[in-house]
Amino acid sequence: MASGDDSVMAGAEGLQPAAADSVDASRGGPPAPALADADAPLRDEQLSRRAALKVFGTAAAASAVGITGIAGTAQALTTLTHPHHPVPAAEAATSPPGTLFFTTHELATVRVLADYVIPKDARSGSATDAKAPEFIDAMLADKETSEGAKTAMRGGLAWLDQESRNRFGKTFIAATDAQRRQILDDIAWPKKARPEMSQGVAFFNRFRDATASAFFSSAMGWQDLRYVGNVFNPNWNGCPQPALDKLGVSYDVMKTRVPVGK
Repeated sequence: MASGDDSVMAGAEGLQPAAADSVDASRGGPPAPALADADAPLRDEQLSRRAALKVFGTAAAASAVGITGIAGTAQALTTLTHPHHPVPAAEAATSPPGTLFFTTHELATVRVLADYVIPKDARSGSATDAKAPEFIDAMLADKETSEGAKTAMRGGLAWLDQESRNRFGKTFIAATDAQRRQILDDIAWPKKARPEMSQGVAFFNRFRDATASAFFSSAMGWQDLRYVGNVFNPNWNGCPQPALDKLGVSYDVMKTRVPVGK
């Protein structure tokens, strides 16, 4: 999965690293909570935040979320709950103050999972530091978000808990970091995932996109990209001469020669 240099976003189907920047700037700081062992499998498929953004970048956050009501989900969670490790009823059916869509337990799971997608590093904070979970919560609560999208998110979070219960007898957030890594390694790489993991793969793909959209829509995300926006430059000296030479053009119109047919 992800290392201290990369994010779990790398596992998206079909992504190819850019030659110039397939490896991001050093991601120092505390170990990333995202399958960060040096010999972790599939490292050759990992991408940086910036490389992944080339794919996700201009996609609207709403389309990334594009993710049954609270009562229906509470019932589903109750049905999926392992008898020896149940989700407390108050967490499964209630929402914490300030949230619009997620229940207490769902939000806790989203926070943990989002930081596996974009961990904190020396360059910027994590997905939760950028308030990506709150952004996703707001988008899911929007009246324009389809019921299918909401069901997909809630169903995916329930799937994650059930998979963790099946393997370890506990919910995803109650599992150890190593146990969570086991599950995520099985769903973060679509091309290598086992057929029986298809539901988890579909959920994680959607969740990863939503987290990336949320993070890079924030001020922290812009700063991570070194994006400065439309800033006035009082010292514009024109196109660099090497670029003009390569194009075969000149600021002197009479000297400009543009090759025909190229």
